[in-house]
Amino acid sequence: MQTALDPTPWQGPAVNPTPPTEQFVNAKACTISQQCGTCAVQKQQQKWAATLEETPVSYEELSDLEQEFDDVETEIIRQQYTLSKPLYVRRAELLAKIPNFWALVLEQAPMDIDEYIQPSDSALLLTSLKNLSVSRFELDADEKKGDPRSVAIRFEFAENEHFEDTVLEKKFWWRQSKDGFVGLVSEPVDIKWKKGKDLTDGLLSLVKAVYDEQLAKPKQEKKAGKPEKVVLTEKQKALKEKIDKTGMGGVSFFAWFGYIGEYVSADESKEAIEEEKEERPRKRKAGEEVPKKDEDEEMADDDDDDEDDEDDLDIFPMGDAVAMAIADDLWPGALKYFIQAQEQDNLSELDFETDDEDEDEDDEEDKGADRPQKKHKGACAHGCKH
Repeated sequence: MQTALDPTPWQGPAVNPTPPTEQFVNAKACTISQQCGTCAVQKQQQKWAATLEETPVSYEELSDLEQEFDDVETEIIRQQYTLSKPLYVRRAELLAKIPNFWALVLEQAPMDIDEYIQPSDSALLLTSLKNLSVSRFELDADEKKGDPRSVAIRFEFAENEHFEDTVLEKKFWWRQSKDGFVGLVSEPVDIKWKKGKDLTDGLLSLVKAVYDEQLAKPKQEKKAGKPEKVVLTEKQKALKEKIDKTGMGGVSFFAWFGYIGEYVSADESKEAIEEEKEERPRKRKAGEEVPKKDEDEEMADDDDDDEDDEDDLDIFPMGDAVAMAIADDLWPGALKYFIQAQEQDNLSELDFETDDEDEDEDDEEDKGADRPQKKHKGACAHGCKH
């Protein structure tokens, strides 16, 4: 209410002013302080894009160059495998004379492998693993046309309480699909578990059943637009429920033998590679650039990713990464890891002996404090030496 002491006309109850929008605040901050990191990054990206557009270099040319680098690396793998093959034969002959060699190597395995080995897996590997080997099986079949990135990893076991198999071999094929996938694919390897000794708790058997069921169906081409909701079969539902109950942190290393990845056949991969080889020169000649996705396409891709994650039935999603770690690190570096294991054992023994010596010294000191001092010749009753 207005009073005589307040000449300002009363304008009703006080109302808080409308707060500035976040966009306005950011714009003001960018204008005044130039501290907006997002704007700085966007400006730099725009600058780079403008710079590339002003040059005669196209995105397609850069992509082609990157592909040529990949081709060179692939050829290096091919040549290295051929040259080192006799050396690995000699190494295998020597390692066969060393007990528990591969078990000790796996104890020192890099984190890419070790993080997936559970204590129960480690106990089995330590007592039963006799040999491990890696081969580029496509090169062995055809040295010129075989893909050197395809690998076979073979485990040889002594008789054990968990399964009847003495050899477990898993193959990984390097494949390319028509929808853009490039990488390693595999098929599940069934293990003949003894009753009540399945370290995967039935996961491996379930994924094998789902895989066989999937192979019997014709592959459906991806349609444009938002994909239809995938309807799971009874076997797929059982597998998904089992995966959800188990959790990725509790999966045995032996579930790695169930890794599949993408369903890409050899024929589809061959066709996709041939199509890419034909398209690349044509696009280069026409000067075509890599088309940019609009927002609708990106949102559709995000939806695809969400559904793929939701319906993912792979019991060991990082199976291809583990395979590459074994083939490219553990296998060629086996001697290094074995020496590390020996050094660690020696250090452990040294620490154990040192601890024993310290305990003996402490015992001697305690005993020395309890028993009377010996008298020297010519010493008085007080022990003083004359």
